[in-house]
Amino acid sequence: MLPERHAEVENAVRAVLRDVLGLSDDRVAAFDDHTALFGALPELDSMAVAGVLTELEDRLGITIDDDDIDGETLESFGALVRFAQDKSLT
Repeated sequence: MLPERHAEVENAVRAVLRDVLGLSDDRVAAFDDHTALFGALPELDSMAVAGVLTELEDRLGITIDDDDIDGETLESFGALVRFAQDKSLT
């Protein structure tokens, strides 16, 4: 993946988490690959997951099928970014 596309996807994931979950810019800016998401962020509950995934589809022009999602997809910020990048390549 081109570096600029990688940055675009990472920025989109940050924006989606900020906008859908109502997180502050500073909080989302501090996320790194190892920042735990599902189970660690109280804002990211099972209802919010659907909103995050739908918004990622809209902003990145990707399609996410139900069977694409597993426990690891939302485990960390890095895992979610890698997932979104992989979907962007297909």
